[in-house]
Amino acid sequence: MADPARARKLSKRISQIVASAIEHEIKDPRLKNVTITDAKITADLHDATVYYTVLGETLESKPDFPGAAAALESARGVLRSRVGQGTGVRFTPTLTFVADTIPEDARHIEDLLAKAREADAELARRAAAAQHAGDPDPYKQPREADEDDSDEE
Repeated sequence: MADPARARKLSKRISQIVASAIEHEIKDPRLKNVTITDAKITADLHDATVYYTVLGETLESKPDFPGAAAALESARGVLRSRVGQGTGVRFTPTLTFVADTIPEDARHIEDLLAKAREADAELARRAAAAQHAGDPDPYKQPREADEDDSDEE
């Protein structure tokens, strides 16, 4: 069992090495728009999970997740060798690549926030035209001492 701080540093170093290797050494065009977002390593430092996301060529085009997954799978051995050289640990961890769901989750949250803003605007519009159900001032006012009451005393 490794120290958690050491595992955290090693996972950060693995993500840096893999990102650098994808950018500078691997010449697969399917990896052109791949971004490494995070890496996690098991407590025994034997298995690393590398999270990635893929951007589209333009804002309107869909990203090629299957192509990127196939390219990362074919480059797994080279990337593991680079990780072994760059980290200097006794046992080079095996690499598993997982598509990161953060962009989709963020898009979903943005959609939910937009719906909430629309609902708030509708509520504000209705509230502006609303009137009180009862009196404008629902609190009881203290009675004024009538002149008749003072005469009787």
